[in-house]
Amino acid sequence: MKKTVLREYAKLIVRCGVNVQKGQEVLIFAELDQPEFVKMVVEEAYKAKAKKVTVEWNYQPLGKIHVRYQSVKTMGAVTDLDKAKQQYHCDVLPCRLLIDSEDPDGLKGMNMKKVAQARQKTYPIMKGYIDRREGKQQWTIAAVPGKAWAKKIFPGERTSVAVEKLWQAILSTSRVVEGQDSVQAWENHNADLKKRCDYLNSLGIEKLHYTADNGTDLTVGMIPEGIFGGGADTSRQGIVYNPNIPSEECFTSPM
Repeated sequence: MKKTVLREYAKLIVRCGVNVQKGQEVLIFAELDQPEFVKMVVEEAYKAKAKKVTVEWNYQPLGKIHVRYQSVKTMGAVTDLDKAKQQYHCDVLPCRLLIDSEDPDGLKGMNMKKVAQARQKTYPIMKGYIDRREGKQQWTIAAVPGKAWAKKIFPGERTSVAVEKLWQAILSTSRVVEGQDSVQAWENHNADLKKRCDYLNSLGIEKLHYTADNGTDLTVGMIPEGIFGGGADTSRQGIVYNPNIPSEECFTSPM
């Protein structure tokens, strides 16, 4: 994939995804297999006048090793360092960007019961920090093709070809086209999603009834105060951002 196109995608993620504001900090989560693209995103964040950009790298095989050898007690401990880090994020409210390229089956074989037990131990402490940040931060999950993911989507292709094809699919659905303004294209897409949400909200839907030839017959009630949303969201600070790139959904919550 051409670097000029990838830079345009990085720009879209920064400007339209998390919508970095002057003086904000940015926190990026990414897999080890994406150094070049992450570098582009970091540079775009600084071009958007970010004060500081921090990258936290992840590597699925290491996660599996930690779970295998650590006890639930160790995994579930919230250290003073963890608390200080969470407090810092509450004070600073960095933009949070997840660049997702993980292998969908990368954690296969992990002891998920052990993970759940550890999370149950951390949750009572972490919840307070999470609640304090709720709705205040801009955040985005953006798709980037990892090799294992690409091979699952295009199993008959060589790895390099599969990655290129998945790049094309992601960029196409993200409205990133060479020679065109991707930010403007995404704003047009958001306007279309808003029209669709407005229409759904105008219907006053009380329930949805699903049927299928396999015998499915399911009725789902809607929350009276609930609304359909999609595309852009707005933080409590009044900053518009896009939680998912790409995205085509209009969604709501059931009763």
